[in-house]
Formats: sequence, structure tokens, C-alpha cells
Amino acid sequence: MGAPTPDRTGLAGSDAPLQEVYDLAMLDLDGVVYVGPDAVPGAPDHVAAAREAGMRVAFITNNASRPPSTVAAHLTELGVQADDTDVVTSAQAAARVLLERLGEGARVAVLGAEGLLQAVREAGLEAVDVEDDDAVALVTGYGPDVLWRDIMRGAVRVRDGLWWVASNTDMSIPTAYGTAPGHGVLVDTVRRFSEVEPVVAGKPARPLLDETVRRVGGARPLMVGDRLDTDIEGARSAGIDALLVLTGVTGLPELVAARPEERPTYLASDLGGLAATHEAPEVDGTGARLGGWTVSSDGGGLRVEGQGAVDDWWRAVAAAAWAHLDETGDAVATDGLEPPR
Repeated sequence: MGAPTPDRTGLAGSDAPLQEVYDLAMLDLDGVVYVGPDAVPGAPDHVAAAREAGMRVAFITNNASRPPSTVAAHLTELGVQADDTDVVTSAQAAARVLLERLGEGARVAVLGAEGLLQAVREAGLEAVDVEDDDAVALVTGYGPDVLWRDIMRGAVRVRDGLWWVASNTDMSIPTAYGTAPGHGVLVDTVRRFSEVEPVVAGKPARPLLDETVRRVGGARPLMVGDRLDTDIEGARSAGIDALLVLTGVTGLPELVAARPEERPTYLASDLGGLAATHEAPEVDGTGARLGGWTVSSDGGGLRVEGQGAVDDWWRAVAAAAWAHLDETGDAVATDGLEPPR
């Protein structure tokens, strides 16, 4: 994956646009490229511009239920050019983990949806029922039609020694009727019953990022995501630089409370950050300055003065907030702190 990113607690700078510095953008999907059924405004154009600059683009997802072809078709409908080979899922990463340990032809019990079944078979493994006595491993993934009786049987077999790979540990997923329990809830249930920790393939674990580079190529990858605890933490654990975009779940309260392992290399409002240069904030104690903005500690909060670009406001606030958190152990209050529009 290249040389590890040096440990740092603040944002880095880049004198050249990121799409010229890095040769592979690994884009998380929900909150980065689309939100629910709609493309993030500007995302199709930003992806196209990155490709025109010579950057490879991969679309990666912890969702193990959908085959890459389904994901690619959805992206194409939204105006984002995508082939099946551009999409890498946690199901494919889990299948790679199984293949490397067990070899082709191994019998693997599958608890999940079509995306997981397809990935296991395409890896050269034999997908079998959880009742199959000759199964040498269990792999689990999100599947709305997975039966409780099969979960019970799988949990007992894991407790009794069957090797277990989990596609991801996401505790929630977005649905048309709101946020719902994700595969992480099943993982937690089986883990607590069996007292066994699974090998995890999806973010923030490393296998999904490794599988993306293996499939798509690239010597200088950049992870692009909207979640601190999966996208950004996963990138840092793999020694990969990361761009956090603010089109998804991370808002001001989450950003200022980010632990060092959750802090991105770069920060931008949206995927337009790929085409931009990035100036690092100047940090002094628990204050920061950048692009006309000056941020200082004000009791348990921050005072922001000046004017300038919106992204520079976010970067300066993040840098000051992290410096305050590292020095005091407490996240700053965000009451009354409003980003410019």
C-alpha cells in the first residue's frame, strides 16, 4: 500500500491538486457520491474531472448485499460513469480473506444476500448452507432475508470452533424508512454468544482497502469518505492518506470530537476538493489561522474571526478544536458556532 502516512494530529497541505498528487481515489458511496436515491450535487462532474486528470476511481462500499453490477448500474443512472470492475465491496474483500487462508474449492457457509454469495463463488470457493458439516468457515454479511434459525446455527458452530469472517461491523444502515440495524448488530449478537471475534473485511479494517488497490491498481491511493469511524480510521490504519467530505454524516459536533486516529489528511466540502490545492492551517497552542480566518479558544468553545473561503473556515476550526482536545482531553462546545454559507 506504499509507505505509511506519518502520524499527525492535524491537517496536511498540498501545493498541487489532490487528483494530480494521488493516482487512485477510493470513493465511499453513501454520503460521498450519493445520498439515498440522489447523486450528491456536483459529484458526477467532480468524478469525471478526476478521471480527466488521470486519476483512477474506485467506488468502495461496506454493503455486502449488492453485487458490483447492481451498484455500477445505480451509479450510471445517477450520471456517474461506472463499470462493474470499478466497484469493490466488503463481500469481495471477505472472499479474498477466505481464499488466501483456505484455498480454492473450500466449502464456506454463507449467511448473507446475493452480493456475498456471488463474491464467494467468483473467488473459487464453494458456497454451502450453514448446516453443511463439511464447511470449514462461516462468512456473514447484511441480508434482509437471512433467517433467525440460520443465525442461531451459525452462532453455535462459531462457538464450537468454525472459523468466522464478517463482511463488516456497521451497526446501522440507511433505508427508505429511516436508519435501521446493520450487519454489525448480527455480528455483535454472534460475538457475545460465541465469545469469538471474527476477522472483519470491511472498513475500518484493512482488507477492503487492500482489495481495492489489488483490483483497480494505483501506487498512491487516497481514501475519500464522509465517516470518521470507518472511512478515515480505516485509511489511517492502512497507512493511506484520506480526504473527508462534508456531504454525509460528519457535521461540526463529530468533527471537533475526532480522535487522532479518526482525523483526515485533508478536508473539503465535497468531491470538488479533489481538484483543489490544500493549505495546512497554522496552529499556535489551541488556536489556528488559515486563509483569513483566526480561531481561538474561548473557555470551552471556539471564537472565529475574519473572513475567507468556507473550506478554510472548516479546516481552521478543525485544527483548533483538535489542538484543544489533545491538550485538555475535552471536545470544544459547538453551540453558537455557525459555518459561513
